[in-house]
Parts: sequence; structure tokens; C-alpha cells
Amino acid sequence: MPQVELLCPAGDLERLKFAVLYGADAVYAAGESFGMRSAPKNFTPQALAEGAAFAHARGKKLYVTLNTVPTNEELSALPAFLQQAQAAGADAFIVADWGVLRCIRQCTPQMPVHVSTQAGVANWGAACFAHELGAKRVVLARELSIKEIEAIRRNTPPELELEVFVHGAVCMSFSGRCLLSNYFTARDANRGACTQPCRWKWQTVDAPSAQELAARGAKFAARCFDVAEDEDGSYILNANDLCAAPLLGELVQAGVTSLKIEGRAKTFYYAASTAAAYRRALDVCLRAPQEYVCPPEVLCELGKTSHRTYSTGFLQGGPAAQDVVFGGYEKAYEVAAVVQGWQSGVLTCQQRGKFCAGHPLEALTPQGDALCFTPAWLEDGEGARIEAAPHPKMTVRVPCETPLPEYTILRRRA
Repeated sequence: MPQVELLCPAGDLERLKFAVLYGADAVYAAGESFGMRSAPKNFTPQALAEGAAFAHARGKKLYVTLNTVPTNEELSALPAFLQQAQAAGADAFIVADWGVLRCIRQCTPQMPVHVSTQAGVANWGAACFAHELGAKRVVLARELSIKEIEAIRRNTPPELELEVFVHGAVCMSFSGRCLLSNYFTARDANRGACTQPCRWKWQTVDAPSAQELAARGAKFAARCFDVAEDEDGSYILNANDLCAAPLLGELVQAGVTSLKIEGRAKTFYYAASTAAAYRRALDVCLRAPQEYVCPPEVLCELGKTSHRTYSTGFLQGGPAAQDVVFGGYEKAYEVAAVVQGWQSGVLTCQQRGKFCAGHPLEALTPQGDALCFTPAWLEDGEGARIEAAPHPKMTVRVPCETPLPEYTILRRRA
């Protein structure tokens, strides 16, 4: 059975480190330009070099996203960015625009290219064409079923790698091709600035009459559309989150090379928790993909990050209307602290959220293990006893008999 890569998001250097330490085989990140996520800090040239060095020292890879659709003016800055990212140690570029691919071939011809899901590769013909243009890998459109992925694998060169999203938020538009944000807020989704109108709370109203539509104009009419409603409400735009952990055996047998987790704009805790969960699931899967059953502790861990209701998206066929619901995030746990060291039964931690002495904590280690304990007392960085740790990033000493490693996350129930 060939090796299958676990590819995790890295919105900044801290999130990169947590993803790598908690089980990622590779991470994907953006520089200060040309990436599809503007919400995270992203990477300065110096941070990109540091992140690449951190990953490479642990046998991992770093892919740089260049998956916006640049304007004519933006293209002039691309050659310098490509050379800078290559010098920083990037292992591949993820691209969606053919002009960007052309520039890569001219400026950094030795750099491997992965064609982004933004390119909408949804059939074997498109995958073969990308390969003929020099792509090493295609990130398949999220709208494919496992049977369709199998067909693409059968009809493409074996050296062409196939990458598939297995976890995270799902865009309502085909592979991210959406203009709603531009229309409502003048913020361009294709430049990483999506305001997610699909997540807004919409209302149902009585259908306007023809006279009202005429009186209020075309712009009003364009905002009105028919919806269906049942006892749980209406299903329009707000997609459930994807969770394909139960389907890893089928995906591996279908010939997928890389399993990708979405979420560069999410927290370091999300990066760590999802990496740990899918690392455990994939390790179990690769022992015997035909017999794979998702370990219960994997689904339990994935339930401890902030998420919308989970579904398998398109992987088992077209999603039902109920895979799109009005609803917010489920949040079972909140981060309390990150372990910096352990000595003589006491953890030295950096506070990441308020927590109190005498209240239960759960530790998540980089090995993916969970340990529950209740600290009888807390001390600040000066050794003074405190009842609670209220200040962001303050040093806190926490009693714990187990020698937890650095980068362990302490969390509490929300």
C-alpha cells in the first residue's frame, strides 16, 4: 500500500508548528500575497523560511498557496514572490490560475506544482490536462464522490498525485467560485477576503407580488428567491462541515495520495486537534484499508473542536438538503493553556484562556493522547498562589503528576 500524506493547514508560524508536531506529514501556508485566506496572519518571508526549516527538520513538507486569481497589475509582483518562496524552502506551489502556472515555469521551473481545488478539476480529462501542463498533483474539486475519484484515478497517469479534502468548512459555491461576498460587501472571495454571506441569517418572507417587484426595482427582485421549509427551518446556503474520517479506507483504496484538512483561518488548537485525530485514523487505516473502521476516539476528538454539524459532503453522493442548515458552531471545549515545560510534578504553562484552580482540565499531547486531571492550585510566574489565570499569555504553574511534553494543550469544557 503506497504511503498517503496527511496535509494540514498553517495560518501562521505557530499553527504550522502545532500541525507538524501533532501529526501532519505536510502543511500548506500562504505568504503575504497571492493566497486565498486573508484572515490569518500568513507568513512573512522570514517566517516562511523558519516554518520550512521547522518542517524539514522533522521530515515534513511545506507547500505555498498561490491560489488567487491575480489581476494584470498583480502579475508583475509574482516573479519576485516565487523566487523568494523558493529560496525560503517551499516544497511546492499550489496554483489555480494558468497565468501563475506559466510564470512558475518561467521563473522557478524546478518547483513542483499542485493545481488547486479552485481550478475545479472534476474529471479525468481536466486532471490529465493539468498533468500535461506540468502539474505533479491536482487537488480535486470538493464536489466529487468517491466513485468519481476512483474513475479519475483509473484514467490518469499513476505518477499524477490526487489530493482530496477530508475535513473542514465547505463552500456553497463550486470549488470556491463565488461572487456573493463581492456583491454584498465589495470584498473579493477570490482574494481571500470572503465575508461568507452564505453564513448570514436569512429570513423567509411572503412572496412579493408582481406589482411590488416592479415598484421596488430589479435589485430587490434579484434578492428574492423561493425556498423550501420544514419543521427545522430552511436549507439555503449554510453548509455543514465536512468530516470524512469514517471514509478514509474507501479514499485510500480509491487511490488518493493526500488527505487535506481545511482551516488556515482557524486556531492553533484546531490545527493540533484535527492533525492528531486524522493522524491516528490514517495510521489505523493504512494497516488494512479494506478493514478500516474509524476509531471512536477519533470522532470524539473531532467533536472537541469548534465546528458546525458534520456530514460527508459529496463523497457518498450528492448531499441532502439537510446537509445545509441554519445554525452556528458547536463548541464543547475551550483552550486554557499550552505547556512549556514540566519539572518535579509541576507544569509551566502559557495561559491561552481563563481557567481556575479546582476545575477539571484535559490535556491533549502531540502524540494525540488525552489525560484528565484537576489542579488543586495554581501559581503565577513569580510563584504566588492564584485562584484563576485571567490574563492572556501569562505564565502559570499547574500541578500535574504526569510529565506532559512541551506543546501539550490544556483545555476545559466550554
